[in-house]
This record gives sequence, structure tokens and C-alpha cells, in this order.
Amino acid sequence: MDVNAAVAAAAAIAGVLTGVIAMLAFRWSERDLKRPTRTSLHTDPVLPPGVDTVLSVLRSSAVVLDEGDAVVKASSAAYALGLVRGGKLSVEPMLQMARDTRRDGEIRQVELDLPRRGTGRGEALAVSARVAPLGSRLVLLLVEDLTEARRIEAVRRDFVANVSHELKTPVGALSLLSEAVMDASDEPEAVQRFAGRMQIEATRLTNLVQELIDLSRVQNDDPLEDAEPVRVDELVAEAMDRCRHAAGTKQITMAAGGTTDLSIWGNRGQLAAALGNLVENAVNYSPARTRVGIAARRVSAPGGDSIEIAVTDQGIGISDKDKERIFERFYRVDPARSRATGGTGLGLAIVKHVAASHSGEVTVWSSEGQGSTFTLRLPEAGAARDRAQQHPDLDDEAGQSASSHHRTTPDSPADSTAYETLSAPEVLP
Repeated sequence: MDVNAAVAAAAAIAGVLTGVIAMLAFRWSERDLKRPTRTSLHTDPVLPPGVDTVLSVLRSSAVVLDEGDAVVKASSAAYALGLVRGGKLSVEPMLQMARDTRRDGEIRQVELDLPRRGTGRGEALAVSARVAPLGSRLVLLLVEDLTEARRIEAVRRDFVANVSHELKTPVGALSLLSEAVMDASDEPEAVQRFAGRMQIEATRLTNLVQELIDLSRVQNDDPLEDAEPVRVDELVAEAMDRCRHAAGTKQITMAAGGTTDLSIWGNRGQLAAALGNLVENAVNYSPARTRVGIAARRVSAPGGDSIEIAVTDQGIGISDKDKERIFERFYRVDPARSRATGGTGLGLAIVKHVAASHSGEVTVWSSEGQGSTFTLRLPEAGAARDRAQQHPDLDDEAGQSASSHHRTTPDSPADSTAYETLSAPEVLP
């Protein structure tokens, strides 16, 4: 009896001790779980209040790095530029800047040229990177894409250089001719000859200045502020009248054909200038005793009917390597021929911008020795007016994307109707 009581007492004491030990172990483990570890301090940093919101609205590509150069926060633009890959900053110069800033707290900025992702042509991406400390442990990297700004600056420099060159040519010629007139004051025939040359150079200078003004106007103005229904027949007649003298001098016959009673919604002056430039180019680059055809027709499109005006010539044609550049400012397929015809190299650039600002496009088909066909495609008056009223922002977008609204179609004529006008019965010599 005494033995049984002793065993029971021993078992009770052992149970109490086991429970106490288990309770102490549980409390010790809970305290360890709540205690911050070195790993948690360095791999799970917290952005200062409000920083996440600010970064989400910045136009710049933003990347936040921690003490171990791991990416804590990165904007979608940073991923799009290829700055962040696999949770790490992939651009070594930027990473070194971040380390230096973390060490001394100094703000740094540098411009870099980075290779583009997904292109095998070695094109560079120009960026400006700025690194600054963010709190005591984080570093903020802001990256601006400067590629488009540099492209625009290059275009501006080229434009200024081209304008300077084009202006110097007639001005220099006028200066030399005036000296020749003074030296030949006693020779009436020489004075008359030099005066005629001076008149030609003065006309070329006047045309260049006027086309520069026209190009500036179509690039900066909103053509649909003064928009109205414009009859295509009137535009064609005006363009032919503009070139009648030049065509008659070369015995070139101009023929008008296609659908009649069509209208376009837009700025009459700009549309007349665009079509006039196309007809003038067709006459200037055509051999003597050939024909130039102008045809208009209506074509169906998902967003509403469009009007196509095609200008076809039997001239020298355009090579494949020149087709993609003929709409650039001051670009000439044949510089020597342009000097002979008085061309400035701005006519097709004006056509391109007029077409784009009217929500249209200009296309070209050409084959060397077989002539060329330039086609203006513009929304018809009713469809264009309804579109402008329903979506007024589309006109701004059209103006901003002017440089992309032209196409080339090297394999076939852009408009077979235009070829039919070369033998059309309605001929205006």
C-alpha cells in the first residue's frame, strides 16, 4: 500500500515538471519569433510614408535600392527600359553611382547611352540618371529617357543647317550678279543677261522663303479651326491653273478625270497648296510632250468614306532607295534637276504635314523610267466633320504624328484610275 502511494506521488511530480518545462519552451519560442532578426532587417525594408505614392505618379523611371543593392521598388517604366532584371539593377554605371551615393550621401547625375533591348542594330538609348539618398538606408534612382529629345534636337540642327545653305545659294548668286552688272554697265546685252539671271535667283529666294513660311504654318496651326467643305473639282482646277504656264512651256498636257462632285472637310488654303505641290512636281519632273493626270474617287473605309486624289506623271520615276526619304525636308532625288526647275525640297514635306493634320495620308508608287503616282487620301466632308465633332482630340493626335503619315507602295500603282486619266477625254492643255 505504501509502495503504490509512492509511485503515484512520483508520477504526479513528473507530470507537473513536464508541464512547466513545456510552458517555458512555448513562451521562449514565442519571444524568439517576435524578436527582429538580421535577415528581416535587411531583406524587408519599408519605404518612408508617401514615397510609394509619389513614385507612382512620376514620369521618370524610378528604382529604389536597399543596402544590399536589391530592388525594393521599381516603376513599370524602369522595367520597360530594361533597367531592372531579376530583382537587380542591370546597368552597372547606375549601380556604381548608387553605391557611391550610399557611401557619402552625395547626389549624382550623369547621361548615358544604353543599348536598346530587342534590337540587333546597335541603336543607343539616351538617358539621364540621377541618384539621391532616400532616408538612412535606401537610395533612389530616377532615369529620364532623352532619346526623343535628342532626335528632335538633331532634326532642328539639320533644318537650320539646310536653311542656311539654301538661303546662301541665291543670296550669293545675287551678290555676284550685281557686281557683274556694275562691271558691264557699258554693255546693254550683258546687263540684260545678268538682270535676267538676277530675276531667276530672286524668284527662287522668294519661293524658298514662302515655302518655309507655309511649312511652319502647317506644322503649328490647327487646320480644322477654319475647316469647311472643299470641292475636289475646284482644288484640281486651281492646281492645274497654277502649273499651266510651266506645262505649256514643256508642251505637257494635263488631264483631269475620275469621280466628280466630291468634297473634303478641311482648310481650303492648305489643301490647295498640297495638291498644287503634287501637280507642280509632276510637271517639273516630266519630260517634254508627255501627260500629267489628276483623278479623284471615293473609297470605302471602316471609319467612313475617304476621297483619293491621285497625280500621275510619265517622268523619270523614283528609285527604291529614295522613296522613303522624298518626304523629308530639303531632300531632292536629283539635286541638279531641282536647281534647274527652281525646286526647294520642301514641297512634299508640306504635302505630308497637310495630309496628317487632316487625318489623312499621302502614298507614292513609282518605277524608274515609268513615272510616279502620288495619292492623297483624305476623309470625305461628312465623315470628317462628324468624326471631328465626336472626337475633337483626334485632330491634335494627327498633327503630332505627322512624320508617320506617308507610305510607299513599290509593287503596284497606288491608283489605277490615275493611269486612265492619262488618256481621259477631259483634257486641259
